Amino acid sequence: MLWQGALGAAGEEHHVEWTVDEDIVWGTNAGPADSAGPSLSQDGDHIVFQGRLNLTEDGAAFLELGATSVLFDVAEPALPDDADGSWIEVRADRSGVSVWPYRL
Repeated sequence: MLWQGALGAAGEEHHVEWTVDEDIVWGTNAGPADSAGPSLSQDGDHIVFQGRLNLTEDGAAFLELGATSVLFDVAEPALPDDADGSWIEVRADRSGVSVWPYRL
């Protein structure tokens, strides 16, 4: 995971926007979550996002992780018909995940 931006003081609160350079590929790097609820973890070289999936009309998707949303593109194969609104897990190579800080 790459931090993009100036580092603040230790203990300073940051608001961030996530950028993930991987598409959702159902059955390869994405699938149903084992349980409901948002989470973010690391597993070896992967960042694991678990959240509620929301599909857009233009073929993109965003994953709700609590108060944060992460935008993804969707690749083939098509997502299952019941995927929209469900809890899923997406595994992304950590080198393709960036965090961009911003001030409110």
